[in-house]
Amino acid sequence: MIRRACALLLAALVVWTAAPAQAATYRYWSFWDRDGSSWTYATQGPSMAVPSDGDVQGFRFTLSEDSSKAAQPRGAADFDVICARTPARDGEKRVALVIDFGTKADSPSGETPPRPRTLCARLAEDATTAEALAQVAKPLRYDSNALLCAIDGYPAQGCGEQIAKSPDDKGRGEDDGDPALGLWAGVAGVAALAAAALWQARRRRHA
Repeated sequence: MIRRACALLLAALVVWTAAPAQAATYRYWSFWDRDGSSWTYATQGPSMAVPSDGDVQGFRFTLSEDSSKAAQPRGAADFDVICARTPARDGEKRVALVIDFGTKADSPSGETPPRPRTLCARLAEDATTAEALAQVAKPLRYDSNALLCAIDGYPAQGCGEQIAKSPDDKGRGEDDGDPALGLWAGVAGVAALAAAALWQARRRRHA
C-alpha cells in the first residue's frame, strides 16, 4: 500500500515537471505573398517589400505563437479577378491585396472584425506594399518600430501585444483557475494517501 501510494506520488510529480511551458501568443497583422495557388509568409515587412505588377499580397489579423502557426488570408486571391476593373497603365503597376480582418475569436475585447475584402492598387513601379495599403485601405496605424498595427482603422487599439491566454483558452471563465492548481491538488491527495498508509502500517506493528 505504501509503495503504491509513493509510486503514484512520484508519477504525478514527473508529469508536472515534464509538462511543457505554454508558448507566448501574440495578436498582430500577418503579411503574406501569393505564390501560385498558395500563400507564403512574407520575408519582409510591407514598408520594405516592393511588389511587381500582377502580384497578389495578403494581410490577416491573427492570434499565433509564430509565423509557422499564423492563419492565412481567406477568400479568393486571383489577380485577374481582383484587378479586373483597374486597367493597366504605362509606367505603373497593379497590385492585388487580400485583407482578412480575422475572426471574432481573434479580435480584441469589444471589437468586431470587418468582413474580408479584396482591393486593387495602381502605383508607381517602385512603390512598396505599405504605399499600396495607404492608397486603398486607410487609415493605417504603425508603432514607433514601423510595425503595422491597424488596417482601415482596425483594430482601434493595440499593436502586436502578447496575449495572456492562448486562443484555445479564450472562452475559459475566471473561476476555472490555473490548471497547475488541479495537478497540485492531485499530488497533495496522493501524498495524504501515502501518509495515511504509513500511519496504518505503524499502528498494526504496535498493536
